[in-house]
Amino acid sequence: MIEVEGSRKLAAGGVEECTALAHLNSSQTAIGGEPLGRLGEVLGKCTSLAHLDLSENLFCDHEGAERLAKVLGECKAVAHVNLEESEMSAKGVGKLAEVLTESEELARLDLSANKIGEKGAGKLAEVLRECKAGLAHQNLMRHLGDKGMRKLAGVLGECKALAHLDLRNNDIGNEGAERLAGGAWEVQGAG
Repeated sequence: MIEVEGSRKLAAGGVEECTALAHLNSSQTAIGGEPLGRLGEVLGKCTSLAHLDLSENLFCDHEGAERLAKVLGECKAVAHVNLEESEMSAKGVGKLAEVLTESEELARLDLSANKIGEKGAGKLAEVLRECKAGLAHQNLMRHLGDKGMRKLAGVLGECKALAHLDLRNNDIGNEGAERLAGGAWEVQGAG
């Protein structure tokens, strides 16, 4: 677990001065709270950071999601964000959505194995509709549900850059599948 002192040492150890850092894997480190906020300050100086892996950490509370959103807001060049299995809730996805729509480089987003649900899917639909970047790869495996799938499917036709959408293990039901098929058809016909 990276605690407050650990995050200070991480910054003091040179990461803060490493502006050429392109890939940071901090998965399974149980980072959260103040250390996550400190990491955001450090990563804001890493102008070459293109790949950020914070998978399997715990951002389930409202404060954690706000801090994570701030981290991602500092990472202007990041193209790949992995937040797989981070206990992200619909409320957390809402906080992320506010920042992700501003990203001009984001091409790959992994939110698999989080508890996104209908409300989170609605926020993701906003991101897909408004995203400035060419988000080409999105992994939303598990926990969307039928209603969540319906919300996402409604914007698929607007996502010209989306080339890979992983929806494995979602209980989307017949209605969600029909909406998805309609959205996928629009994407295929738009090319």
